[in-house]
Amino acid sequence: MNQDSSVRENKGPLEGKVILDLTTALAGPYATLLLAGLGARVIKIENPSRGGDSSRNNSPYVTADGLSVRRSDPDDMSVSMMVRGRNKESMTLNLKHPDSRQVFLDLARRADIIVENYSAGVTKRLGIDYDVVREVNPKLIYTSISGFGAQGVSGGDGKAMDTIIQALSGVMMTAGEPGDPPVRFGLPVGDLVAPMFAVIGTLAAVIHADATGEGQHVDVSMLGSLTSLVACEPFDALESIGIPLRTGAYVPRLAPFGTFRSADGWFAICAPTDTFADGALRAIDRPDLAADDKYATRDARVHNADELHDLIAAWAADKPLGDVLRAFEANRVPVAPVRDTAEAVRDDLVLRRHEVVPIVHPRFGHIDGLYGSGLPVNFSRSATDLSQPAPALGAHTDAVLAEMLGFDTAAIEQLHAEGVL
Repeated sequence: MNQDSSVRENKGPLEGKVILDLTTALAGPYATLLLAGLGARVIKIENPSRGGDSSRNNSPYVTADGLSVRRSDPDDMSVSMMVRGRNKESMTLNLKHPDSRQVFLDLARRADIIVENYSAGVTKRLGIDYDVVREVNPKLIYTSISGFGAQGVSGGDGKAMDTIIQALSGVMMTAGEPGDPPVRFGLPVGDLVAPMFAVIGTLAAVIHADATGEGQHVDVSMLGSLTSLVACEPFDALESIGIPLRTGAYVPRLAPFGTFRSADGWFAICAPTDTFADGALRAIDRPDLAADDKYATRDARVHNADELHDLIAAWAADKPLGDVLRAFEANRVPVAPVRDTAEAVRDDLVLRRHEVVPIVHPRFGHIDGLYGSGLPVNFSRSATDLSQPAPALGAHTDAVLAEMLGFDTAAIEQLHAEGVL
């Protein structure tokens, strides 16, 4: 939990809300992970005939002997599922089986939220789309995350992967040097941005439903989510006045601003204001330039950005990183070392705030060095938690059907035997 002992007993802000999770891979499961961390009960519905969520078959796996690229035992679990499946229950339901539809609709009648990330049109073919579900539960919120939106696309199957979305959004052309090939972000930004907008939309719909009794369809596209962030910067307009779209390690229109190399590591500085720029010039032992017409104002620094950045780069090139950081810090310039990912996820501050947390296997415990995303929101009264290990496929099937629908053992066994579960 992300709270001190005085509020640890408090419930999450979504405590009492029941979510049916029809998602797979990353974008959808990340959305339901966040909702689970906020206290909702998330029931992950997985297809038993396909081995459940596709993430269950993503190498590497945690085994009794540690990490392995291959699964060798039924208890082995993929790191992907261990991260994305936390705080969720798993039940199996073959939605292509004709007898599954009524089971699903009975669950939907008792749920508050459904989240799905099928391609557009799939839920309609399965007979579980929003128009059908709202007939049994008008207050239910039905959140869809897809590549291009619920309307689908004309031509093609409408399926989308993160790299496809990065390519279409324009984001690949915002990094790198002018003339470089497109740069794919190492972090799957398309798969991560869309679920955050989906959570925002879902929570807004929850407020509306609680106030009015009206549910609604929340429709979020990966392409729209990422492109909306690209549009936060007016790249076309900037290029029209000579400010290049791709600027590599530096940002000339905010000079001095960017990443630089020292003798033993990289660092970043952000000094766009007159005060910060003056400090940067003092840090590199050139206080005389602070009054120079070429650097005294922001517009002048932008006009002479290449020369200014070259001065900083030359000064830092043969100095130890520690000395460089101390020089900028002493002059109150925003500066930081460029960390690798292993160092970043072990930062004491983010660990103490539970923004990054150790990942635990339900049987084998924590593997040293295995960390995952926490819920990076701290409340003064509410609790958040992502400490519960991901479940095995179908681990909660019988319990969910018994508790929510009142099915007895014989009825559940019959559904298993018929291939519904």
